Amino acid sequence: MEDWKSLRRIFADLHLHIGRTEKGEPVKISASRDLTFREIAREAAERKGIGLLGVIDCHSPAVQEDIADLLETGEMTEVPGGGIRYRNTTLLLGAEIETRDEGFGPAHHLIYLPTFDAMRAFTDWMSRHMRNVRLSSQRIYVSSRRLQEEAKERGGLFIPAHIFTPHKSLFGSCSDRLGDTLDPALIDAVELGLSSDSLMAGLVPDLDELPFVTNSDAHSLAKIGREYNELLLGEPSFAELKLALTGREGRRIAANYGLNPALGKYHRTYCLGCGSLAGEEAAMERCPMCGSPKIVRGVMDRIDELGRAAGRSEPAVAPDRPPYRYQVPLEFIPGVGKRTLEKLLARFGTEMAVLHDAPEDEIAAAAGAAAARTIAEARSGRVRLAAGGGGTYGRISR
Repeated sequence: MEDWKSLRRIFADLHLHIGRTEKGEPVKISASRDLTFREIAREAAERKGIGLLGVIDCHSPAVQEDIADLLETGEMTEVPGGGIRYRNTTLLLGAEIETRDEGFGPAHHLIYLPTFDAMRAFTDWMSRHMRNVRLSSQRIYVSSRRLQEEAKERGGLFIPAHIFTPHKSLFGSCSDRLGDTLDPALIDAVELGLSSDSLMAGLVPDLDELPFVTNSDAHSLAKIGREYNELLLGEPSFAELKLALTGREGRRIAANYGLNPALGKYHRTYCLGCGSLAGEEAAMERCPMCGSPKIVRGVMDRIDELGRAAGRSEPAVAPDRPPYRYQVPLEFIPGVGKRTLEKLLARFGTEMAVLHDAPEDEIAAAAGAAAARTIAEARSGRVRLAAGGGGTYGRISR
């Protein structure tokens, strides 16, 4: 067993999309063209300061062509413990897959595999059960449990994605119980999503024994690291992440860093008819303002509903659950535009260094006192927020 003193803090964002390949072939249609495998690696290593990435469109044969080229030229290398190394950053090979079991709604799941060969073999299997394996987040025509079993047989990790969001998630659109469509024993962790946190998830008894991860679901380079995890690892690799999720050999999730749920774009129930956010009437079937039935149930209100159904009115958070720390990305900070961001990166190196380590007075010297004060308030959870909903992000209020 490795001496615990040799373990180190590594930031991990495990849900990033590929927008286009190097040849311009679309992968995630709604994602930026700049999100290629190479540019994700550069942004994370050189600007964000993130050591472990989960690139969840690596099942696409076109993306695999890019990876093969990068390995052949030596720009990147395979990590013995699993993943693709660029400088001090490791990219894990993942896929986001949609399932829909009979009698239930659609849900997205994240699968990570240890090696490039394992991912290519997985693609071959999926191509027999999927209409277009070249695109991101496609539906596979097997049961959710069959998908779990396939991932596990290949040595992979299985994590339900953004589990509370109203569109294509386990609890947001699929079912009311973890065991309705999945084998709980084959789940390695759950991804909370942008509009929830550990305390909110504590209302759902099905989640009590599962690790939580917080990830960006980035559709642009700027969004990388808007949510992330602080891990204690020997190195950034698949094998080390697997140990951390189970808390073995000193490896662990030290903390989850995420947006205050109020900043998430699906935090509160929202009326598509008039644009109003729900207050006390969150469980209504029609908007109290305009009468429209076009209601998008917010994450907060859905979790309350699940908690009531399970007989839990107060969150249950185990004492060994890693802390959930609210983190406001620099792009949310008023006064931090592109030019100011470049000044901060030039002075402190990476966004993680600014958010976690830079002294307030030194931030003020680069970005101004107002921005520095907001960053300091965000670190301590004192910043004031206006809630988001219906697809619109919340915002910092002054």
